Amino acid sequence: MEIGNRLRQRRQAMGLTLEELASRSELTKGFLSQVERDLTSPSISTLEDILEALGTSLPEFFSRQQEQTQIVFTAPDWFTDEQEGYTIDWVIPNAQKNDMEPIRLTLKPGGMYEMAAHEGQEFGYVLQGCARLDLDDSQLELTRGSAFYLDGAARHALTNPGGSKAVILWVTTPPAF
Repeated sequence: MEIGNRLRQRRQAMGLTLEELASRSELTKGFLSQVERDLTSPSISTLEDILEALGTSLPEFFSRQQEQTQIVFTAPDWFTDEQEGYTIDWVIPNAQKNDMEPIRLTLKPGGMYEMAAHEGQEFGYVLQGCARLDLDDSQLELTRGSAFYLDGAARHALTNPGGSKAVILWVTTPPAF
């Protein structure tokens, strides 16, 4: 069964690069490229990983039924990417195809997340802990209940200088995570 083209179409519809999908699915860019060109077939387990990163499942992917619009999302729906200093939870699956993309960023003590400059705007709200927003040459302290709004073209990063985790709701428009 040739599924590569359908996977590519879904990835592109979500606005993801092969590299982004590779990161989310924990597979190599080269392997995913071969799958999309039908040069290799993934195992069912690997296909499930790819589909999860694309915000769908095996039954949904192979179903001919029209997708229903989901309004409410809970933790089991989220996609999570854990790194050394931070964890990102994509709280709205497939948000890359929407006008906004929200994430929940959890910074470990001493952790940092640097956002690549992009067109658009960003909003953030500190749910727990404290963080420092490095914005161009400025360092701005954020505590629980603090919010920030900035131009995505500015050089920026969030750092947790505290001794406990910091949790931030972060939204970009257009999607940029």
